[in-house]
Amino acid sequence: MTEDWAAVAKAINMRVNELGWRQRELAERSHVSQAIVRELQHHTVERRRSARTLEALSTTLGWHPQHLLAVLQNRTPPHPDEPADDGHELWSRLDALEQRLAEITDRLEDVQMSLATVVEHVKPKR
Repeated sequence: MTEDWAAVAKAINMRVNELGWRQRELAERSHVSQAIVRELQHHTVERRRSARTLEALSTTLGWHPQHLLAVLQNRTPPHPDEPADDGHELWSRLDALEQRLAEITDRLEDVQMSLATVVEHVKPKR
């Protein structure tokens, strides 16, 4: 499945302009970091985002929780009154856990490399 992050950026920008908001306001209202909002709005960094991030932005912008996910996947967004997919919350949480686990793994690798460096410096020279 192809992802259209440029379409996500366009949708967010159009809606933010309609509402007369600034980037900071969207970030604060959605509880999404301003850096992530900036990356999405300007389409500067194309990477997988948590479904929860897209959901938070969608609902803050007055759309169905799965609106931006549908835009990303080149599907017609659901109407705001449509019920949310019951399994969506579970997938959203799993996505968040997966992202957090990847962050923890990266940090552990950094710690391991730092420890190896320390051990090299304190090991007696032969």
